[in-house]
Amino acid sequence: MKITAAILWDQGKPISVECAELDPPGAGEVLVEMKAAGVCHSDFHPARGDWPIKTPVVLGHEGAGIVLEVGSGVTSVHVGDHVVLCWAPPCGVCECCRDGHAALCDRLERTAYRNRLPSGASRLYARGQPVSPFLSTACFASHAVVAAEGAVPVPRDVPFDALATLGCAVVTGVGAVRNAARLAAGSRVAVIGTGGVGLNVIQGAALAGAERIIAVDVRPAPLILARQFGATDTIESAAGVPDAIRNLTNGRGADAVFDTVGLPGTIADALNAARKGGLVVLTGLARIDGHASIATFPFVMQEKRLIGSVYGSGDPARDIVALVHAYREGRLKLLELVTRRYRLADIDTALTALGCAEGARGIIEW
Repeated sequence: MKITAAILWDQGKPISVECAELDPPGAGEVLVEMKAAGVCHSDFHPARGDWPIKTPVVLGHEGAGIVLEVGSGVTSVHVGDHVVLCWAPPCGVCECCRDGHAALCDRLERTAYRNRLPSGASRLYARGQPVSPFLSTACFASHAVVAAEGAVPVPRDVPFDALATLGCAVVTGVGAVRNAARLAAGSRVAVIGTGGVGLNVIQGAALAGAERIIAVDVRPAPLILARQFGATDTIESAAGVPDAIRNLTNGRGADAVFDTVGLPGTIADALNAARKGGLVVLTGLARIDGHASIATFPFVMQEKRLIGSVYGSGDPARDIVALVHAYREGRLKLLELVTRRYRLADIDTALTALGCAEGARGIIEW
């Protein structure tokens, strides 16, 4: 079928929105008509050349739509279902999956992280050649073929713009609190970076009953949003952050610090801002070749902990269902995450706004 897709032909150059060909879904796959898709830094980095990627590719990995067709053997979703896309659907049988670490599924290294469907087949073509689906999802297009287990059915009464960011930003942020940090009620928390993931860390901490939630950013607009999502204090600065956090925590430091930026300076600040025995959770990814150094003596002597968290550190498909339930009960903010709306033709404008740190999330709507 003919579709419209935003194709990245060359990194660092404008994305081309053009006609493409999409084959029907194969065994274990589904065809989804996209209705809304979030614009994430994980799309920004390959588009701008921060991460190496084989082109041509259709970016986009957090989105929602309607199932139009199912391939043979698919029973988990049906035509007409409203679904949220999960870019890291676990296989369920590898050692990581069996041990309860579905976000670390071994299959992802051969599929999503190589921009391939689990079947290995190419479904998308343009200008006479195959086009890769970014993170096996490729939702910056009018339609996408994805693995059936990567299409998570949700109730039809939830609006698509609320669902747009659920499949990445929300799962990643809230999951970092629940699954990675396992934050205790009454904790004192600091969150460095209040973009889409950071705001969800903040509301995850609020849901967990954190006593104090300190939001850190270099721009005022994201910090205003942070207050709406549950931050009790804000720090607008790139300098002196650890001292400012200690001043807000009776000189001790935070029980848990979440770094959603992932730059050497923010990682150092996060470690310095954590209390003795405190935890630092790193969710942010900047350049793929990024490195950070730590002062080992205080790290050991103060028994601090540094862990990474990918895609919420849980079972993303299961967590999506739980988060939709929380939204319907009024406990989770989703629509408030959307501060900019675009058409697919404006994808470069959407990515530029994201790179300027204008706060929260922009989404593509059809």
